Amino acid sequence: MTNVFAMPQEAVGTTGQADHEQVVFCQDRRSGLRAIIAVHSTELGPSLGGTRFFPYPSEDDALADVLRLSRAMSYKNALAGLDHGGGKAVIIGDPGQLRSEPLLRAYGRFVASLGGRYITACDVGTRSEDMDVIARECRFVTGRTPANGGAGDSGVLTALGVFHGMRAAAEHAWGDAGLAGRRVGVEGVGKVGHRLVGHLIEAGAEVTIGDVSEAAVRRVLARHPGVRVARSTAELAAADLDILSPCALGGTLSEETVAAMKAKIVCGGANNQLAHPGVEKLLADRGILYAPDYVVNAGGVIQVAGELAGFSFERARDRAEQIFGTTARIFALADAESVPPSVAADRLAERRIADVGRLRGLWLPCQ
Repeated sequence: MTNVFAMPQEAVGTTGQADHEQVVFCQDRRSGLRAIIAVHSTELGPSLGGTRFFPYPSEDDALADVLRLSRAMSYKNALAGLDHGGGKAVIIGDPGQLRSEPLLRAYGRFVASLGGRYITACDVGTRSEDMDVIARECRFVTGRTPANGGAGDSGVLTALGVFHGMRAAAEHAWGDAGLAGRRVGVEGVGKVGHRLVGHLIEAGAEVTIGDVSEAAVRRVLARHPGVRVARSTAELAAADLDILSPCALGGTLSEETVAAMKAKIVCGGANNQLAHPGVEKLLADRGILYAPDYVVNAGGVIQVAGELAGFSFERARDRAEQIFGTTARIFALADAESVPPSVAADRLAERRIADVGRLRGLWLPCQ
C-alpha cells in the first residue's frame, strides 16, 4: 500500500474547505484501491460518516464531494445529538467492477491507520457486507450485518427520519402534520426511497416515483401497485405535487428544476440536494419550504452510531423519530430570525459544537 498522507492546509484551501482537520489520500495499486478520507471535525468526538463507492469522473470531483459530505456530517451529527464529529470517505471507481475482498481490506487498513479519528459506515455503493470485510482489518467500523452484531441497512431509519421531517414540514406549511391525500413525488427509490414510499402509502399519501433504474421501479410497483411512475426526473419535478422528495444522488435541485416545480415542500433523503447554495433562495422566492437534507436524513447515522454503544433498534428508532421536533424547531428559528431553514440549522449545529466541543478542553484526570 502506498501514498498515505494528510493534505497540506494550503492545498485544502484551494477547494474552499480550509476548515477540515485532515484529508488523507489512500492507494493500493494491486487491489485497485484509490480512496480519500476527510475528517472535518472531531470537536464533539471521533468523526463518523459513511464510505461512498462511486465512479467519479476525476480525482478532483471525488475530493470536492468528500469535502462537502464530511462537512455536512459534522452538522448532521451535531443536530442529531451524537457525540461524534464529521467525516466521510470515498472510494473512486465502479463498485460493480472493483469491489473485492483485497480492496476492502486494504481500505480497512487505511481507516485503522487514523487510530479512531474516523469511524466508517455504509453509503452509496457500499453495504453492510462490505463493512464486515473492512472490519477484518479495522475496528473503527459500524453499519455491519446483524449476524456480526450490527444494525444492518441504515436505510431503514434514514427513511423513517425523512418521513417524520416531512410531517414537520407539512405541519409548518399547512398546519397539519398528516400526509393523507398529499401528493408526494419520490425521486430515487433505492435503499431509502423505496422504504419512504412504504411509509407514505401507509400514511395515505398519493405517491409518484421516478428512478433511472427500471429494476428499482419494478420493485416498488410489485409492493405498491397504485404508485404512479414519472418518465424522467424533470417530469417528476414538474408534476402536480404537494411535496417533492429527492432521495437519489445530490445536486438535482437547480434553477431549471425550481422554476418548473409546483410542489410547496422539498424534503428528501439525498445529501447535498441543492445544485448550489443560491438555489435555496430561489425556493424561498417561490414560496417553497426546504427541509435541510442533513437534518431530515440523520436517521441512518443515528442507527449506525447506536451500534457503538450496543445496538438497540427501539432506542435508535425513538431517536430517529425526534427528527420531527428538530425539524420543527429549525423552521421556527428560521421564521423568528428571518433566515432560510438551512441557515437556522447551521446555527443550531454550530451552537452545539461550540457549547459541547469546548468541554473537550477541560482537563480531566486519568481514569
